[in-house]
Amino acid sequence: MMITRTALFAALSLSLAACDQTSDTAPQTEAEVDAAQAQAAGGSDTNGARQLIFSDEFSGDRLDPTRWNTVGMDFWVNEEEQAYTNSPDTIQFVQGLEGADGGALVLRPVYRPGEDTNEERNADFISGRVNTRGNFEFTYGRAEARIRMPDAVGVWPAFWLLADAEWPSEGEIDIMEYVGQADWTGVAVHGPGYSGDAGIADRQYFPEGTDVTDWHVYATEWKPDGIEFYVDDRLTFRVPKTNVEFFGDWVFDNPQYVVLNFAVGGIYPYKINGIEEPYKGMPQETADRIRNGELAMEVDWVRVYGAE
Repeated sequence: MMITRTALFAALSLSLAACDQTSDTAPQTEAEVDAAQAQAAGGSDTNGARQLIFSDEFSGDRLDPTRWNTVGMDFWVNEEEQAYTNSPDTIQFVQGLEGADGGALVLRPVYRPGEDTNEERNADFISGRVNTRGNFEFTYGRAEARIRMPDAVGVWPAFWLLADAEWPSEGEIDIMEYVGQADWTGVAVHGPGYSGDAGIADRQYFPEGTDVTDWHVYATEWKPDGIEFYVDDRLTFRVPKTNVEFFGDWVFDNPQYVVLNFAVGGIYPYKINGIEEPYKGMPQETADRIRNGELAMEVDWVRVYGAE
């Protein structure tokens, strides 16, 4: 995404409670049980011995406010065609979803003309966007999420990290961006001197027989000397610090928080598909599918591990 700190120890105190519980303390909360189960499962074979510093398995029936914030209608970037709102229509929780391990977070765009309060934008759609700003932020480590998305031209779901600072002064790490071409997803890093269209970016194409409509684990390995991107533990792109410094300052030594959102239309889809009507970057067919309730970004879990 091209948009515009708490200390790491404060974040750890929130997310590691499950690891500190003993039989002499109060019963574990559901969130703490989730974190302990995720630690035992280890998000992938490569993470079994690493410290889990944040997780949400989305096993409840609502967003955990100690972990996540929602974004409202006052937020608007990139000429996107939706307004964000905290609503059970746009931010949902599902049990028993096919292929998911327990519960899942569902971010869903909804056709709702007339509901947008921003007269300048006047969007026909509402959707969901959540982040961990102020609740959990970290510096270095591995962030990953298991996600499934629809095959629909002009949608723009994303999973990414962002610094709590004026953009892009302290950086942005786009772990997964999808703009409606089901055979690939994008990654990028943005910072001073390499942001927006000048961001350091790449695409990964899925192996034959799979695409975005299947469950995949999208991950980044963030280190002091570079950033790596993975899909299903397959390294897809590496950005060394020395390479970044050819374009501008390396600013990835500061805390970042986690973002999940489902945008529709806007600049990035438009630059890929060239569609101008009826919506910027999004055709009528996709709008009709949103209207019919067919499209969603499904998130099985989010996990963050500390630096190796």
